Amino acid sequence: MACVLVVEDDVDLQFVIDLLLKRAGHEVTMAGHGRAALEAAARRMPDAVVLDWMMPGMSGPEVCRRLRAMPGGDRVGVLMLTVRVEPDDREEALRAGVDDYMVKPFEHEEFMRRLGEMLEHVARARPRA
Repeated sequence: MACVLVVEDDVDLQFVIDLLLKRAGHEVTMAGHGRAALEAAARRMPDAVVLDWMMPGMSGPEVCRRLRAMPGGDRVGVLMLTVRVEPDDREEALRAGVDDYMVKPFEHEEFMRRLGEMLEHVARARPRA
């Protein structure tokens, strides 16, 4: 299916997201912080990124801005999954280049639906080979 990079420092949540994505047939790469995420994206640009906001060393919006600046980074779907609920937070994330924004805790079915919709959109937007 798709290659999904999960950037989350909570290992319990990493486990849950990994399980959900693998059950759906996706290839999953985990990163516990922003630098690891950018290194993983440099090795292989994912189709989508599930991105936490608050992580050690680098915030989710900063990771998104740097990802978008990488070759091919403009064609990656980015879903921010965070505990931040203020309207200003959502606006900051969107300005950083996030495609979708979900608040934790989240419903698994909604998460998978929204990720699937984002992946479909990304696939339609890619130039044909």
